[in-house]
Amino acid sequence: MEYTGSQYIGEFVDGRMEGEAEYILPTETKYVGEMKDGMFHGQGTLYFPGGSRYDAIWEKGLVVKGTYTFSDGLQYDAEHWHYCDTYDRRFYTEICYGLKPAGISQLTNMDPPRKIPPGCYDCGDGFYNPTTRIVKDYKNRFLRNADDDEHEWIIRTCRKGWDETMGPKPKP
Repeated sequence: MEYTGSQYIGEFVDGRMEGEAEYILPTETKYVGEMKDGMFHGQGTLYFPGGSRYDAIWEKGLVVKGTYTFSDGLQYDAEHWHYCDTYDRRFYTEICYGLKPAGISQLTNMDPPRKIPPGCYDCGDGFYNPTTRIVKDYKNRFLRNADDDEHEWIIRTCRKGWDETMGPKPKP
């Protein structure tokens, strides 16, 4: 644990993590559940710092079956996913609490939305700086370097930290 920065709270069998346990990663992601032979094994839940969670059945460190739940309570369902698709573009909070009055736009599922640092993008799990190509979480901690595909996707689809004029530009 001293080399990885992780923390383990639980039992050991023959020097390996085994039984009911809690395993905390340096990213503050926490696993609570069953361990066997030093791996996630059996029923267990990953709790993420942003409030989301992944409940799963694990076998030798791999997921057999699981359910991801976002921090607002929305559960991801790959077969019947109807959230913010081409049929219904409402955010989950709009589905639960209704639409805003005319003229008031909701830009994200979070209301009010996060303030994005100038020159950056909000890519869903943090802010992306296209100059450095680094994604940092909302507490300004390093998450990852973006590869070319992720960079292009963020530039094309994510919310910007600045305003741009849309439509025809006025004549000088």
